[in-house]
Amino acid sequence: MYDQPSDDDLRHLQLRHGSRLALRHLVEAGLDVLPMPGAGQTLARWRVLAEVAAHDLSLVKLFEGHTDALAIQAELGGGLSASEGARWATWCAEPPDARVIAEEERGTAIRLSGTKAWCSGAASVTHAVVSCWNRDGEPWLAAVAMDQPGVRVTDEGWHAVGMADSASVDVRFDHAAATAIGRPGDYTRRPGFWQGGAGIAACWFGGALGIARAAHALMGKAPDPHRLAHLGAIDAALTPAVALLREAAAWIDRHPRDDARQVALRARLAVEQAANEVMRHAGRALGAGPLCRDRAFARAMADLPVFLRQSHAERDLAALGMLASQDVGKEPSSWML
Repeated sequence: MYDQPSDDDLRHLQLRHGSRLALRHLVEAGLDVLPMPGAGQTLARWRVLAEVAAHDLSLVKLFEGHTDALAIQAELGGGLSASEGARWATWCAEPPDARVIAEEERGTAIRLSGTKAWCSGAASVTHAVVSCWNRDGEPWLAAVAMDQPGVRVTDEGWHAVGMADSASVDVRFDHAAATAIGRPGDYTRRPGFWQGGAGIAACWFGGALGIARAAHALMGKAPDPHRLAHLGAIDAALTPAVALLREAAAWIDRHPRDDARQVALRARLAVEQAANEVMRHAGRALGAGPLCRDRAFARAMADLPVFLRQSHAERDLAALGMLASQDVGKEPSSWML
């Protein structure tokens, strides 16, 4: 049985480390020992992600990548036997100008060469799960230790103010030793791919929740009607997002081996819309003061729009519409009360 970290566990770390709270603190405290997606306690997993996000979005970017790397290896088998306290990353972005090639395949032992872009936490993690391509042009996953001569963390590839502390730079691999995970194509083919994609929505929700909490606290003891209207709009945005995340987690737990793409897309798009509403109303309610004088609030308002762009926007809307249209002549069941 999973013993979920209490709010006090995370709050203790927040009080102890403040804005310096880092991935290693969460790992050392055992807060990364989360239930696997689809194992019956998906919502408990997402609650931890959301609370870390509410504290610091750059931190949850690293934390989610770490816990995703653990889940991938548990689902597909293989990977590296890392030491206790290892800090993992998941780097699977595939921009057209950065590709990593798997060379010298000898069973599961491979060598990686090439550039991997958008590597969050590259300077602070000890290991990474990396997407790569084998000699037949098939997508693959590999686990790689960062502490080796064939791995070079650059200071290139990230210029945004938002999510700056995620330090998502380019990493160059030069014949780096790695271990293959699963079979070619397994990364997107496995049920955990879209289950994990829905978990990203929990991170976005946590970012919006942190902004909403700050807005609530900064309203003052006697907010005027205009501020109250914005607070009401924030409530109206967050409440259905919470309900949809709960529904998505329950569906995943009931259907752990099924394709969760439609469920994940719906949750991600709804939470993205809610998060944008929260930011809009929080900014209008509070004005320039907190944006200029409250560091945590200003960071969250700068970080969340960047993190939300992990969404594919209209492409995801079109994909969800395509899924909704597949039952010709039938109204989607998700529209029914």
